[in-house]
Amino acid sequence: MPMVSVILPVHNGLPFLEAAVESVLGQTFADFELISIDDGSSDASASVLDSFATRDARIRVVRQANLGLIKTLNRGIELATAPLVARMDADDVCEPSRLRVQVEFMNANPNVVLLGGAYLLIDDASRPIRTMRPATDDRTLQEQCLLGTQPICHPLAMIRSAALKQIGGYDKQYVAAEDLDLFLRLGEIGQLACVNDVLLRYRQHAGSVSERKQTLQLDNQRRAVEAAFVRRGLSRTFVPPKPWRPTTADQRFRFTLDYGWWALAENFRTTARAYARKAIAQRPWSKEAWVLMAKSLVPK
Repeated sequence: MPMVSVILPVHNGLPFLEAAVESVLGQTFADFELISIDDGSSDASASVLDSFATRDARIRVVRQANLGLIKTLNRGIELATAPLVARMDADDVCEPSRLRVQVEFMNANPNVVLLGGAYLLIDDASRPIRTMRPATDDRTLQEQCLLGTQPICHPLAMIRSAALKQIGGYDKQYVAAEDLDLFLRLGEIGQLACVNDVLLRYRQHAGSVSERKQTLQLDNQRRAVEAAFVRRGLSRTFVPPKPWRPTTADQRFRFTLDYGWWALAENFRTTARAYARKAIAQRPWSKEAWVLMAKSLVPK
């Protein structure tokens, strides 16, 4: 029995799938199984997975008709044989030390049922944008969940299998917010934590669920939090967080600038220039876009 079951749901995962799988296989911690479930892909995802499986016996490829993410994740939980489950998505990239760091932490902290970590935002061209460092303590992470945010990056989550089975896995009524609902319910039977190590490159692109289903996601986040209030006996009123994704031309322009400024703040100057060019293309008369470009051209 392996120590970790990595669950990788895939639905039309090209063009990022190979990099995602290779990042799992390249872990410095080798005692894992990779359960990759092809959820009715119409592209070559299944063939890519089969090719990897012929080269590495730790990979188990499961094919099914398209059932959606929640049913696919629950099937992965049923198939997992390890005491720890690690989530992974087909468009992200694990750092080589991810599993080792998380396993060591979980072994040292038996009361923790859900573990995340720091991560680097990247774009569809794999350019670095910003390092995200969530809170590390249970109290803060629990409160952030109750505010309707996802303080733990879902594809970076490591969860105890026993805890997943105790709460019944993912709830199908919270589409696009199944991670927040899961975190809230896990927090009711154990502790949440994050490590400060950067363990994942988390890709931002127009095909992601949070891009395509923002309205549904926000509504189901509210419902998940309000259900948690009832379970925990809390007399609180939910105040929805600000939407993360842009939906208007003004918001898209601001979003582009934010990416550029975030990148510049961490000295990712190539990324900053790329987003300065995008902002200038959107609004050539914008002073801030030209200032971003000028600053990105200045040596550190």
